[in-house]
Amino acid sequence: MTIVFALLAALCNAVNVTTQHIASTSDPKKSKSWQLVLYLFSSPLWLLGWVALAGAFIFQALSLHRGQMSVVQPLLVTELVFVLVLRRVVIRQTIRAITWWAGVLTCVTLAIFVAMSEPQGGNHFPSSHAWVVASAITVGGATTLAIFGMRGSPTRRAALLGSSTAIMWALVATFIKTMTQTLSQYGFAGMFTHWPVYALAVSGIAAEILNQATLHVGPLSTSQPFLVIVDPIVSIALSVWIFDEYFTPDAARVTLAALGLVGMCTSVTILIRTAPATMAGPATGSR
Repeated sequence: MTIVFALLAALCNAVNVTTQHIASTSDPKKSKSWQLVLYLFSSPLWLLGWVALAGAFIFQALSLHRGQMSVVQPLLVTELVFVLVLRRVVIRQTIRAITWWAGVLTCVTLAIFVAMSEPQGGNHFPSSHAWVVASAITVGGATTLAIFGMRGSPTRRAALLGSSTAIMWALVATFIKTMTQTLSQYGFAGMFTHWPVYALAVSGIAAEILNQATLHVGPLSTSQPFLVIVDPIVSIALSVWIFDEYFTPDAARVTLAALGLVGMCTSVTILIRTAPATMAGPATGSR
């Protein structure tokens, strides 16, 4: 069920990204600051995105509670494939053959990575030292990228803010996993007497603010590769660092897993680069 829940989370994320990107870029007045907030709250598409985001959180929490973070987070990359399907079915955009093949290759290479790396182990209750150091470095990196992403061209800002957002979502995943453990051990009321639920709330708000900024400042074709690729890479690092997860000691299998990961990143880049440049109505599928 870990894989099923992770795929459902990816589907909900795809709905969230698609609807909120369309909503955030369709304001005819190009509002800023609080005016943009008012416009978004009046948009049914933007509100639907929030419902989808809630579904993604629930399914991700279920999958992280059952399985390793180094399995769940990479599976969320399938969000891109789901977005591609939504573009074709809902928006009725024309998708190029190379884009569909890139989507297939993404799924295949992802499966190779998970199957060959054999993620296993894990400590449900890491040490305080691991939490403090890993969290400080992660937040520091995300903050640095966000600061540099405040200026520059839309493409540069989208890339830097997308990377910052992805790093924060990876940290959010660690708090989700730990929160589910405290929930199962202490119950719903007892969960609020422990720190993970509050760390999750703060980091989740920060990540969503960055996410909204990322979707607004530049093209999705620039930000989405960073949003989708950086997250699993940082998540894998955090899963090893914080939760003591580990992979197979077989050198040949690790090599194949690494090639699968590289192949996945490459196919994701091709998918996004060859997909329709916008979501504004039917497109030819070319950039």
